[in-house]
Amino acid sequence: MNRYPLWKYAILVVALLIGLIYTLPNFYGEAPAVQVSSGRATIKLEPDFAQRVEGILSTAGLKADLIQFDGNSVKARFADVELQGKAKDALSRALNPNPEDADYIVALNLLSRSPAALTALHAMPMYLGLDLRGGVHFLMQVDMKSALTKKAEAVAGDVRSMLRDKNIRHAGISRDGNAVEIRFRDAEALKAALGLLTDQQPDMAWTEEAQGTQLALRGVLKPAAAIAVQEAAIKQNITTLHNRVNELGVAEPVIQQQGADRVVVQLPGVQDTAKAKDIIGRTATLEVRMVDDSAEAAAAAAGSGPVPFGSERFMERGASPLIVKRQVLLTGENLRDAQPGFDDQHQPAVHLTLDEKGSRIFRDVTRENIGKRMAIILFEKGKGEVVTAPVIRSEIGGGRVQISGAMTTTEAYDTALLLRAGSLAAPMEIIEERTIGPSLGAENIAKGFHSVIWGFCAVTGFMMLYYGLFGVFSSIALAVNLLLLVALLSMLQATLTLPGIAAIALTLGMAIDSNVLINERVREELRAGMAPQMAINVGYERAWATILDSNVTTLIAGLALLTFGSGPVRGFAVVHCLGIMTSMFSSVFFSRGLVNLWYGRRKKLKSVSIGQIWRPDGGTAPAAKG
Repeated sequence: MNRYPLWKYAILVVALLIGLIYTLPNFYGEAPAVQVSSGRATIKLEPDFAQRVEGILSTAGLKADLIQFDGNSVKARFADVELQGKAKDALSRALNPNPEDADYIVALNLLSRSPAALTALHAMPMYLGLDLRGGVHFLMQVDMKSALTKKAEAVAGDVRSMLRDKNIRHAGISRDGNAVEIRFRDAEALKAALGLLTDQQPDMAWTEEAQGTQLALRGVLKPAAAIAVQEAAIKQNITTLHNRVNELGVAEPVIQQQGADRVVVQLPGVQDTAKAKDIIGRTATLEVRMVDDSAEAAAAAAGSGPVPFGSERFMERGASPLIVKRQVLLTGENLRDAQPGFDDQHQPAVHLTLDEKGSRIFRDVTRENIGKRMAIILFEKGKGEVVTAPVIRSEIGGGRVQISGAMTTTEAYDTALLLRAGSLAAPMEIIEERTIGPSLGAENIAKGFHSVIWGFCAVTGFMMLYYGLFGVFSSIALAVNLLLLVALLSMLQATLTLPGIAAIALTLGMAIDSNVLINERVREELRAGMAPQMAINVGYERAWATILDSNVTTLIAGLALLTFGSGPVRGFAVVHCLGIMTSMFSSVFFSRGLVNLWYGRRKKLKSVSIGQIWRPDGGTAPAAKG
C-alpha cells in the first residue's frame, strides 16, 4: 500500500544527484578573469585563439588557472586581482600594438571558480542581474523623426528612379519634412505618375495639389506605414545593440524596448561606463566598390609598388590586402535586408534585397563589369575592412543579390548579420545613466540570501514542532525543492535578480503549504479512526486533487506575468513558474517516498509521529504519536 517500486526510488536518487551537480557551481563564487573578444565586426575568433592567449601569458611569465573559448571570446581565469591586471596589460600590448587602432577588446571580467569536472558537464552558476552584481544602466532615446526622414529620402530616390525608367517627365522632386512633392507641367504626366506610384508605393498616400501654374503630387506615409517604420527602426537598433554588447562579454545583458521610442540597456558586471558608451555608440557604414584589377594594383597588393591613383588598400577577410577603387557604388542606405541561405549549387550564400535606387545601380554595374570582382566594405571606427569580394558572373536585376563563394554556413550567417545590422536605423542618445557598484550588489545578495535562509529555518522549525516526524519529512522535501529550483535555474542559465529571490522565498511558502494540506488530511483520517497505514495512503491520495488545483491556478497567474510582463516582472514570473513545478514534485512525490521508506514496510503500524491529534470529544487519537 505505502511502498514505492524500485524505479520510483531510482528517479528520486537521480533527481537528487542532478540537483546537487547543477547547484554546486553557485557555491564556488567568481574569480578575476581577463576576456579577449573581437574589436572589429570582420574579425572572428576561432577556438585555436585560446592557444595564442596562453602563449602570450606564458611568455610574460603568467599562469592562468583556466583558459577557455566560449564561442565569441577567450577568457583566462586567475587566482587574484594582481595577476589579472598584469595579464590584461600583457595581452593588450601583444594583441593591440597600436592602441588607437585596436583589433581586440581586452577587458576585465569575472569567471566562475567551478571545477573543470562540473564545467565539462555544463554545470554553470546562475547569472546575476544588475541589482545583484552591479553594473551600468542606460536609458536611450531613439530619434523617430530621423527614421521617418530617412524613409522619406529613400522614397524620393525610388520615385525619381521609377519615373525615369517609365519616361514620365516631371519638373522636380523635393522633400518637405516627411512628405515627398513631385511637380509636373501637364495633367497627363501627373495622371500617369499617380497610377504608377499608387501601384508601386502602397505605403504612401498621394494627393493632387496646385502650386501656382504647376501641378503637383504630394505623398505622405500612411499612419500604419509610419508606425511600421518606427517599429522596424527600434527593432533594428535593439539587434545592433545586442551585437555590440556581445563584444563586452556581458552575461545576460538586458536590452529591451520601453514605450514607443526608448530602449533600456542594462549591463551586469560592467563598471567601466566610458567603455560601455564607446561600444554602444559605435557607428558602422557599408559601402560597395569595384576591385582594382590593374597590373599596378596587383603589384601594390603584393607590396612591390604604390597604390594606383584613385584606389585604396584594404584588408580582406583572411588578412590578405586588396586594392579597391575609391568610387562608391552603393551604401548601406540602399540595403533593405540580408539573409543567409544557399545558392543553386547548395553552397552557403547571402541573399541581399536592395531598394529601387540600389537595384538600378546594381543592375547597371553588374552588366558593365561581368568577370570582375566587387568588394563589400564595412567601415567601423573610421577604418574599412572587406567583408567579401565576389566575382560578378552575370547581370543582376530585380533588387535581389546573391553573394556566394568560399564561405561556410556560419560565415554566411555572420556576413548577413553584419550587412543587416551594421549600423543603427535611427540615431539614439543616452538620456539617463546609472552605475551600480559591486558592493551594493553584494549587499543585496547577502540580504536576499539571509531572507531565504531565515524563512526556510522558520518554516522548517514550525513544521517539525507541530507535525513531529512528518514535519521532518516535509522539511527535507522543502530543502529538496530549493535544491531542484536552484539547479533548474542554473541549467537554464537564468538571470537571478532581487525579484527572483523574492519568488524563491514565495515558492518555499507555497511548497510547504502542500505538505500542510497532506499532513492535515492524514490527521483527519486518523481522527476518524482509520488505521495508520490506510490513513497515510488516503491522506496523500485525497490531498493531491486540492494541491493540483491550487498549483494550476497559481501557475496560470505566473504564466500571465511571464507573457505580459517585462523586466523584473518576467524574472519573478520565471522563478515563480519553475518553483511551482518543483514544489509539486518535492511536496508530493518526494515526501511520499520518505514516508513510504520509513513507515511503508511496517506491517503492524500502530502509530505515526504527526503531532497531537485532537478529537471533537476532547480525547486524542490512539494512532497519533506526539
